[in-house]
Amino acid sequence: MYTAYLLTGSNMGERLEYLLKGNRLIEQTCGKIVQSSAIYETAPWGFLDQPAFLNQVIAINTPLTAEMLMFHLLKIEESIGRIRTIKLGPRIIDLDILMFDQLVIDSPNLQLPHPALHLRRFALTPLFEIAPNLLHPVLNKTIANLLMECTDDSDVQKKIDLPV
Repeated sequence: MYTAYLLTGSNMGERLEYLLKGNRLIEQTCGKIVQSSAIYETAPWGFLDQPAFLNQVIAINTPLTAEMLMFHLLKIEESIGRIRTIKLGPRIIDLDILMFDQLVIDSPNLQLPHPALHLRRFALTPLFEIAPNLLHPVLNKTIANLLMECTDDSDVQKKIDLPV
C-alpha cells in the first residue's frame, strides 16, 4: 500500500460540489482518503485572468502504482467534465499528485514530486496542514520549511473545514 498526497481544485461552476464529487470518485477507484485539509479559496496562479479556485489536499492509501493512479485521476477529471483548453486556465476539476511516498519520477507522463510544488502557496498551505513534516525527496526539506521559504505571495484563505 502506498501513500499519495493529491491536490484537488476547481474554479468553475459549483466548485465545492466538483471537489466533493472528485473525492468520492477517488475513494471509489483509487484508495481510501486517510487525511484531508480544509478547503482553501486561492488566487489563480500562472494564468491570472480567471476566477478564484477552491483547493484541498487529501492523502490516500492506494494499492495503485503512481502511473496507474495518474491514469485513474485523469479518467475522474474526464468523467466530471474537464476539458483541457488553456494551460493553467479555468477548470471544472483538477486532480494532481503532489507526492507519492518518497518516489522520484521524471518521465514525459508523470513527474514526482510535483515539479512546482515548492513554488505554489496554494499547494503548500493545505499540504502543510496535514503533513508539515513530510520530507520532499528531491529538495530534502520538510513541507513546513518549503512553505516558510516560498516566495509566492498569492492569496490563500481557509474557506471550509470538512471532516474526512
